[in-house]
Amino acid sequence: MTAPPLEGRGIVVTRPAQQSEPLAERISAAGGHPILFPVLEIIDIPDLQPLIDVSARLEDYQLAVFISPNAVVRTMSQVLPRRSWPARLRVAAIGKGSVRELERFGVTGVIAPERYFDSEHLLELPELQTVAGQRVVIFRGDGGRELLGDTLAARGARVDYVECYRRARPDADAAPLLQAWAGNALHAVTITSSEGMRNLFAMIGRSGQSRLQQTPVFAPHPRIAAAARELGCANVIDTAPGDDGLMDALLRHFAQS
Repeated sequence: MTAPPLEGRGIVVTRPAQQSEPLAERISAAGGHPILFPVLEIIDIPDLQPLIDVSARLEDYQLAVFISPNAVVRTMSQVLPRRSWPARLRVAAIGKGSVRELERFGVTGVIAPERYFDSEHLLELPELQTVAGQRVVIFRGDGGRELLGDTLAARGARVDYVECYRRARPDADAAPLLQAWAGNALHAVTITSSEGMRNLFAMIGRSGQSRLQQTPVFAPHPRIAAAARELGCANVIDTAPGDDGLMDALLRHFAQS
């Protein structure tokens, strides 16, 4: 009988706690041991009024863009108890997770990249080329890249940002990771954001950092992979986007080990 492809492999899942379950379940189904260690915490913004104000005047916009699944959930939890989503407001999103969340809230026909999930590939889509004179609202977390809004503004759109959540570094105990490394029970790390990569590095301390630098790190975007390499990680595996890309790369890597 063939052993499961990830049997005996401890694989760190660093997604926020609310989003780690789907990948963890797939690792378990392949025989692996998911080690949950969130490196980003999603928390409420202190002032919801700007989001509430925009929800009252969504008809003023021709396009709404959601940066992440968290942006979808936090926005819709404020909008839909107050009103319905305008049928004529076009919606765009960067990744499949955001598209799925929007569909869960009844929003379909979402403009989104098919293969590479970032601002650059969203901006390449025909629907975002001719936006001169349009009003665009971008729902996102605090801070983040300005490329999307800056490019749409350069194309003639009027862009408003609405922050609907904050990202924070969790105050977590790294001892379980260090113990797993010491017991040769940690074989790979999955990382899904550059900020999360930097948080992980800070959270595990010097002894963990030296271990991490020798552990396979699976990164589903070149920007995340670059952040890992900048921190000295010697074995960074670039994967295709999303959980599908991470799982395919994990299965290939350990099949060859």
